Amino acid sequence: MNQQPFELTDELKQAVSSFFQRIPFNNVIGIEIDQLSPELVLMSFAMKDELIGNFIQGILHGGVISSVLDVAGGAMALIGAFERHQHLSGSERMARLSKLGTIDLRVDFLRPGRGKRFTASAVLLRSGNKVAVVRSELHNDDGELIAVGTGTYLCG
Repeated sequence: MNQQPFELTDELKQAVSSFFQRIPFNNVIGIEIDQLSPELVLMSFAMKDELIGNFIQGILHGGVISSVLDVAGGAMALIGAFERHQHLSGSERMARLSKLGTIDLRVDFLRPGRGKRFTASAVLLRSGNKVAVVRSELHNDDGELIAVGTGTYLCG
């Protein structure tokens, strides 16, 4: 089977973006999609009072950190699945991808979540027929690495 090189078209980028913007919790956090490519996903959000976990120090809640790493990882897994399923029709591809879900997520908290803006990045480590493994990182606006995550996603 001779497959064309995978291109993440504007239409596919819009589909991924729309998928994640329709999740109400992502909107509560204020996640913005900055970059979608087969090699890298970048998302960012601004600090706000509703996201504080330690009110004495004013630092980001660990659940927000985990959630954002998971969202970035899920987007990367979805892009990897688009590539694997490019031979399917649009409706068949969407039927398979509608099952996207997190199987496992390990988060290592490295520093307190201090900052005004945070950026999550995700790269695909492995994409198989049904499961993808993604590595995610969260940095603050000073470039400090706040947390890393490794997620396993059902995507096919």
